[in-house]
Amino acid sequence: METDRQGLTVLFLGRHNSVRSPMAECLLNAIGGGRHHAYSAGFEPAGQIHPLAIELLSKNKLPADRLRSKAWQRFAAPGLLELNFVVSLCELPPQQINAVWPGNPLLAHWPHADPGAVAGTDEEQRRAFFQTYNQLFRRLTIFASLPLDKLDREALKRRLDDIGAVES
Repeated sequence: METDRQGLTVLFLGRHNSVRSPMAECLLNAIGGGRHHAYSAGFEPAGQIHPLAIELLSKNKLPADRLRSKAWQRFAAPGLLELNFVVSLCELPPQQINAVWPGNPLLAHWPHADPGAVAGTDEEQRRAFFQTYNQLFRRLTIFASLPLDKLDREALKRRLDDIGAVES
């Protein structure tokens, strides 16, 4: 896949765009070093980022202050933003991400359990958020290290699927 000087755009999708997808957006923008521009959206946006997600990102010195919960339709309008990748992070079936996306982005499904749905003590909830953060960090580190300029579309799709299979 050919990269331009602006980098590649990645849209992370979650159910509520309150935990997993905004964490992935923030992480890839940091890890990618300008090679990638990450965004996030939800199928049923919660309207706010979960406070424990903001707390965890901030503790890791990642800029969480600009994160907003938003709907996926915002990114499906033609001519608005050329997406190179659309990655679903929620438990919804992969078919959900097969909306009509402008351009022809590669689609991937990297399911993660929703730490925002964990009931329990504050410590148990924080542990669930930390586990999701670490899973995303591992996958996104692999993604950011892919030699995108040396992989054709089919090889890149296989690599994306492999990343989704990384033990989470």
